[in-house]
Amino acid sequence: MCLALLVILLHCSSLKAREVFTINKVEIRADPSLQVPNGDALTILCIADISKSGNFMIEHHFTFFKDGRILSDITSLQNRTEYKIPAARFADTGEYVCMVKAKEKKKKSEVMLVKVTGLPKPKLTALKNMVTEGEELVLKCEVPEEAPPLTFTFQKLLTPGGPVTRTKKELEKNFTTIEIPVEPGDKILRFQCIASVYSAHGMQESAPSDVELVTVVEPFSTPALVIEPSLNVTEGDNVKLVCRVVVRNYDIEIIIQKDKVILNSTRGQNTLTYFTKVSMQDNGNYTCKVELGSVSKEKTVNMVVTELFSKPELIHSAKMIDEGDWLQLQCKVKGLLPVTKISIKTRYLGKDNLLNDSSSFITKAHVNNTATYICTAEINGIIKESDPVKINVYAPVSIPQLWIVPSVRDVILGRAIRFQCQSMYGTPPITYKFFRGNKTVNSSQIFNKLPAEFRDKPTEVGVEQYSCEASNHHSHIRKRSRELNITVIAPVGKVNLISVPKREVEDGKGISFRCYVETGSLPINFKLLKQNNRKPISEDTKMDTEVIWYKETWSKQDSGEYFCEASNPTNIVQRSDVISINVILASWQKVLIALFVLVIIVILGCGGCCWYLWKKRKAKHPSIEMSGSAGVTNSAGVKLEPRQNSDGQYYPGYMDDSENHMKATDENKGPEHEITEVEYTEVEVSTPDPHRAPVQKGTEPVYSEIRKANNDAVPSP
Repeated sequence: MCLALLVILLHCSSLKAREVFTINKVEIRADPSLQVPNGDALTILCIADISKSGNFMIEHHFTFFKDGRILSDITSLQNRTEYKIPAARFADTGEYVCMVKAKEKKKKSEVMLVKVTGLPKPKLTALKNMVTEGEELVLKCEVPEEAPPLTFTFQKLLTPGGPVTRTKKELEKNFTTIEIPVEPGDKILRFQCIASVYSAHGMQESAPSDVELVTVVEPFSTPALVIEPSLNVTEGDNVKLVCRVVVRNYDIEIIIQKDKVILNSTRGQNTLTYFTKVSMQDNGNYTCKVELGSVSKEKTVNMVVTELFSKPELIHSAKMIDEGDWLQLQCKVKGLLPVTKISIKTRYLGKDNLLNDSSSFITKAHVNNTATYICTAEINGIIKESDPVKINVYAPVSIPQLWIVPSVRDVILGRAIRFQCQSMYGTPPITYKFFRGNKTVNSSQIFNKLPAEFRDKPTEVGVEQYSCEASNHHSHIRKRSRELNITVIAPVGKVNLISVPKREVEDGKGISFRCYVETGSLPINFKLLKQNNRKPISEDTKMDTEVIWYKETWSKQDSGEYFCEASNPTNIVQRSDVISINVILASWQKVLIALFVLVIIVILGCGGCCWYLWKKRKAKHPSIEMSGSAGVTNSAGVKLEPRQNSDGQYYPGYMDDSENHMKATDENKGPEHEITEVEYTEVEVSTPDPHRAPVQKGTEPVYSEIRKANNDAVPSP
């Protein structure tokens, strides 16, 4: 019994020592909901579901995350905790996660998206409540509850074209400022601003701020412009223009101008006056402009000027007059009042020269009368002038001269020729016409005394006739030059060279060359040359398109390549293709060489036959004694006896058989016996080796003469 109780107690103590738990789940919640209005309270709850093996306490570490960044760390013995946001802002919109860690174990909740809707109303402030026209007004818009980045939109209300909007973005501040210029004419300004924010979870925009009022003060009034005596005046009247402005002790500038021309100006005054005696040129709009810094105000009036008399008109007989004709000018003026003064003048480079103090002028025209003419009229102090009239007096042209540049006798077909034509006298501009025969090639107008230039390219060989004609605005004179004859020559065309005979000629004989051209003007210079030799072999100048050369007695040294060159007065040299000439042996030379070779062959044939016969005779008369006396030697060079072998041993019967054979042979000879033939037979002879015993066989040729009797020989009786 005691033993069982002890076992139970030990088991219980082991269970207490081993505290087992597991984190089943981590839950995250938003209170009151996942979507919260801006400014409301927001609570994030984190609950851990943990299973334990017993009733023991666990310390929980709660970590709150928003968009991956840690918001808070809380340690608690409870299985839940919360993260409170007293007033939720748009910056609190995002994805929330809670992580629970207990001892070495940890677990995260699912992601929870919380949205905060709306933005608080921004606050708009004007740094000044009263500004002056042209001044810069500073406005500040802020949302102190929100975090950047923010976008601010400023609106200027009650403008004629609708609200004027300006937008500015702030990345690091929750407020911004802008400067708005105060325009002339502004009285009371009204402004408001709107804040907006953008993020990955959407965009929110605030309600407009309260309207901010700003009062505008004028530094000066709109000017008043008065024309005295009235807006409608007559030429010659004295007129006064007065510009007045109400100003509040400012250093303003007043300007009176007509169109873009400034007539008068002043600074630091409130009145400006301008006096003038009006003419028709003074008709139009006049403006008084008042400026201070960037502020500008103006007033414009229109002054109507009635014409006292019309602009004079200069009547002329003609604008282009022949030298020697009458030049007549008359000045006419239309008006109610009599003309006080009238004049006719010439004008050159802006300077007028008086020609006559009357309404008319007449003279016999000369080239020097070429000028610009005007007439002026004056009534009641108003001077008017006519439109200028350009009068040109033309002297007739002289007979033009035509020449070639540079001067040449002949011209080459297809090449451009440069001509110059000039009349030494005559009033410019002078018109030149260029003719080939009776056909007009070109024309040119020259405004100075320089010659006219023309170019032409002849298309045919022969004599071409050219001329030119000169004329100006003179009504009658048109003159033509003398005809200029030009010889047109053609360069030589393709050059050809042929030979008779072709390519080969026998030594000592002659050859003919024919060189000809297909086209080209005469005379033509022909040259026959050998390749790599600049000195001509033959040269002729012909009034023909071909030439024939004949050269006698050619030798081997004349072999080579030949060509022909042709040229004419164009100095353009053309060359033919190269032809090869080979000098070969003459017929008699070939026969002589053949006979010489034949004699050599005969001599060599005869010598060969004689040598063969001599050799054959020598072979039929051999020397027996030479055959017998030529003893056999052994390997040591010792002469052996007939019956000895190479070891010095005697063979029985060798000598007897040999002698008997020789005798038998001699006995068979008779007086009519034919010469026996000699045959050589190779036999083996044993040679002793001094270094080895007893005998080493070797092969050493030994020749023996064997006489064969003629089978047809008849034995002697």
